[in-house]
Amino acid sequence: MNDFRPLPRKFYEPSALVVAPELLGHWLVRDTPEGPVGGPIVETEAYIAGDAACHAAPGLTPRNRVMFGPPGHAYVYFIYGCHFCVNAVCQPPGRAVAVLIRAIEAELGRVCLHKRRNVHDQRSLTNGPGKLCEAMQIDRKSNGADLCDRRSRLIIAENPEVQAFRDQHGPVVTTVRIGITRSADLPLRFYLHGSAFVSRRQRIVRSI
Repeated sequence: MNDFRPLPRKFYEPSALVVAPELLGHWLVRDTPEGPVGGPIVETEAYIAGDAACHAAPGLTPRNRVMFGPPGHAYVYFIYGCHFCVNAVCQPPGRAVAVLIRAIEAELGRVCLHKRRNVHDQRSLTNGPGKLCEAMQIDRKSNGADLCDRRSRLIIAENPEVQAFRDQHGPVVTTVRIGITRSADLPLRFYLHGSAFVSRRQRIVRSI
């Protein structure tokens, strides 16, 4: 992973509401024996303090303990008995907030990604949180991974041309979150409107 520079830990110290749109355009990258796989992040959702949909809402549990730890670590959970989802933990220990990575553009290691998700449409490789985890083989082994350590199995790497990427694939739009029932009316989902890898397009609350 030496070719990638992870975002620094201070990047994750603000609220998930701040970090979620700022992650757009940076790269989610996993190290594999065949080389790095992943691509630029194009869709995120924030889960914040006082949020009934946040996994930390019931308090500390064995499942969510990573959320209560330091920022800049991966919180990976299993959902619906068949999918993993990956999040970036934000704010100081004890705050337990995170950003769900909902979609990336499949750029790195496409051959490997196709091996794990045998689909004809390239967009279907990574245009959803469960899909990208399947394609990138992100599972419980990545739970707690240090996203800020270039030696880690999973990082979020800085895109030196992030603003140009956002300009090309934008605008950044804000919508309500999808796939949840609690706090479903909160405008905490962010995506790059021009990306073909966005999981689902909703009524736009705000565009930047």
